[in-house]
Amino acid sequence: MTYESIFKPELFSDQVIIVTGGGSGIGRCTAHELAAIGATVVLTGRRIEKLETVAAEIREDGGKADVIAFDIRDEDAVIASVSDILARHGKIDGLVNNAGGQFPARLEDISNNGWNAVVATNLTGGFLVSREVYRQWMKANGGAIVNIIADMWRSMVEMGHSGAARAGMMSFTETAAVEWGPDGVRVNAVAPGTVATELTINSMGWDVIKDFEKTVPMGRLADKKEIAYAVAWLASPETDFLTGQLISPNGGQTIVGI
Repeated sequence: MTYESIFKPELFSDQVIIVTGGGSGIGRCTAHELAAIGATVVLTGRRIEKLETVAAEIREDGGKADVIAFDIRDEDAVIASVSDILARHGKIDGLVNNAGGQFPARLEDISNNGWNAVVATNLTGGFLVSREVYRQWMKANGGAIVNIIADMWRSMVEMGHSGAARAGMMSFTETAAVEWGPDGVRVNAVAPGTVATELTINSMGWDVIKDFEKTVPMGRLADKKEIAYAVAWLASPETDFLTGQLISPNGGQTIVGI
């Protein structure tokens, strides 16, 4: 089925936008959304096979996509890969820091290695990619960065490592917005409500995920498209004066006292 966006088809015409973790879930849907409205999307992740599959889907829809596999936790790989993207495409107009991962565990059961692995994926990796995109292109040319975080304000029980990292990513978003704003770089964040992605189902189980519907005033889980729409809006010219901000498509989940 051809992907259809709610935005005008050429909104991101001639723009190059990186989507980390673009091989599945929210990243895959966001890549389709951005490509459908004109962007050349550069999909990144650790598994080239998944990235190629999504790129093929986008091309079949008539969109433009490129892929490059690297580990966002590896500083040297990040530096080299951003340079490679610039060599291929000549610019980087936008970055969506979507890559992430965690596993369910109570704080007392998380090892030092487990904690560090999740923080590196959900915080350090996003910082490294953002820093290099800024250093190598956006400092001189401006651009938009959108960070995908999580609803961690009322704690993330059995996901404490991820909650700490995501909270750090929100603080990074605000600091980067201040430091990089004078160079024309906007940095914002999206905190999705509960979304039934492959990652959440595999880590928590469908029964647990489905049960979250009871905590949502709108009575359902978020659709990946609804997260992608928020990302596209924040990356678009319509939000040229919006930076350091958070939007949370969650159906009212965070305002319920449960």
